Amino acid sequence: MSQQAILATQIFSAIGGHTSQKHRIRPLYGQIRAVRRLNVSYRHPSGRKLRVCAVSYLNTVPLVWGMLHGGEQGLFELEFALPSECADRLEAGAADIGIVPIAELRRLNLSVIPGACIASRGAVRSILLVSKVPLVEIRTLAADTSSRTSVQLARILLEDVYNVRPLLIPFPPNLHAMLEAADAALIIGDPALRVDIDHSPYLIVDLGAEWTAATGLPMVFAVWGARAGCLPNGIEKPFLASCRFGLEHIDEIAEREAAPRGLTPDAVRNYFRDNVTLELGEAEKRGLDLFLRRLVGLVKLNR
Repeated sequence: MSQQAILATQIFSAIGGHTSQKHRIRPLYGQIRAVRRLNVSYRHPSGRKLRVCAVSYLNTVPLVWGMLHGGEQGLFELEFALPSECADRLEAGAADIGIVPIAELRRLNLSVIPGACIASRGAVRSILLVSKVPLVEIRTLAADTSSRTSVQLARILLEDVYNVRPLLIPFPPNLHAMLEAADAALIIGDPALRVDIDHSPYLIVDLGAEWTAATGLPMVFAVWGARAGCLPNGIEKPFLASCRFGLEHIDEIAEREAAPRGLTPDAVRNYFRDNVTLELGEAEKRGLDLFLRRLVGLVKLNR
């Protein structure tokens, strides 16, 4: 087995996968309530607060809602960046914990904080492949590279399902300009949510739906990852508590976050109700395992 494959297996085992000894996520509701009562402080070994880098897209807002407005407020130094920038800040030591594209886990050798994630069990709506031509005819792909998992997912699906290997052209997330420069465009995050998929003249493929159709499994896009030495005992508790606080306040999130992102409150509610999964269950772990194994070339998708 290659070194990359071994590392992929180790990553999956660390979050409770089934490639080695089974580690199940136990219910944490009682412990989460204790965090809110005691305001436990989780700190770096040096004594300072842990630096947490979160993604600036809508899909991360519920994950950090408790850190912004709930019982976890003030526990961490919180900042926001694009997904790829979060990974870069972790690599540089400028952040201790961050939302990490799963395609970066093996490269950065991060520990996964179990429980919360960004995933879908079908259409994700915020990761779209928009094409001027049939998928089997795509030769050039303009890609917003701010999420490295999404770029790898597009590459895997096009290669395994449609037998095409387009030239990748890094591009800012401007759909019109992207489609002038290439046969197809990969657009992600909030810009993808603003695409009118019902009235577009182009072929639009939701990559979350495409992955689930090809595998029968959820697609996990990102998890909380931590650098070595930045995993105090019980660190998963405030992250789960913050996420669940956010899920309890989706209506408030929709009202506050929609307009600044060029969306309607109903679109935000529908996104969190119908598209995004924020807790890492057993099915999500299996989907994550398959993606990691495909990423290092251990398997290919069949359809």
